[in-house]
Amino acid sequence: MRVALVQMNSRDDREVNVREACRLIEAAAAEGADLAALPELFTYLGPGAEHSRVAEPIPGPTTERLSVLAARHRMFILGGSILERVPGESRFSNTSTLFDRAGNLIARYRKLHLFDVDLAGHAPYRESATMEPGGEVVTADTEFGRVGLSVCYDLRFPELYRALAARGAEILFVPAAFTLHTGKDHWEVLLRARAIENQVYVVAPAQVGAHPPARECYGNSLVADPWGSVIARAPNRVGVTLATLDLTYLKQVRLELPALAHRRRELLG
Repeated sequence: MRVALVQMNSRDDREVNVREACRLIEAAAAEGADLAALPELFTYLGPGAEHSRVAEPIPGPTTERLSVLAARHRMFILGGSILERVPGESRFSNTSTLFDRAGNLIARYRKLHLFDVDLAGHAPYRESATMEPGGEVVTADTEFGRVGLSVCYDLRFPELYRALAARGAEILFVPAAFTLHTGKDHWEVLLRARAIENQVYVVAPAQVGAHPPARECYGNSLVADPWGSVIARAPNRVGVTLATLDLTYLKQVRLELPALAHRRRELLG
C-alpha cells in the first residue's frame, strides 16, 4: 500500500485551502499513491468566531470534491478533518472522513477528545467552545486491511488506539494540527508509542507553519511502522511525502513478538 502524507499550511480562507488540498491530492495521484491522507482541519485554521461560517454538512461541498477526486484517480482519500455542521446541534464536530476508490464515503469519525488546554506563554485553546466531542470508535475495512480513525489530540489517549487494535485495525490514521510548542517534544514519541504498543502502522499527516490567530503547527508528518521505526517524514514545508506499508511485515512483527496475544484480557478487558 503506497500512502501519501499531504502536509498543508491551511489558514483562514476555506476556498484557498480546499483548492490547495485538491492540488496536493492530484500530486499524490501522479506519484501513484493508493491513498492520500490530508491533515486535521484542512479546510480552515483560524479564529473560532468564524466556525459557524465555515462549518458544512457531510455529505457537503468539500466531501463531494474529495469523492470526485477519489473516483477520478481510483484512490482512497482520508479527508483529514473538517468542521461538520450536524443537524440539531449548536456546536460543530471535528470530523474525519474516508473515501474508497469508487468515491464512496466508507467511514466518518468525530473527534472524541477536545483540545482545551492552557500552555504557558500562549493564548488558551478551547476547542469545546465551538466543537462537540464525538461518541463512537470507528474502524473501516479496506482492500489493505482494517483501518482505525482518530484526530490529533486523540493521540494522547492510548486506550482509544488499543480499542481500535482490539477491533482488528492494522493501520491507524492520525490527521493533526499539532502545536509547535507541544509537537517538538511529544509528537514523534507518541506516534511511535502507539505504533509499538499496538503493532500497527501509524499514518499521521499534519499541518505545518503559522496560521491565524498567531499560532503555529509543528508539521513533521510521518509514518511509523509496527516496530516503531519512522519510515517516512515530511520536510518542513507544504507538500506530499510517500511511504509504502507492508502488511506482511506487520504480520511478521506480531508473530515474532506476540504482545497483543499476551494481553491479560480477563483483568484489563
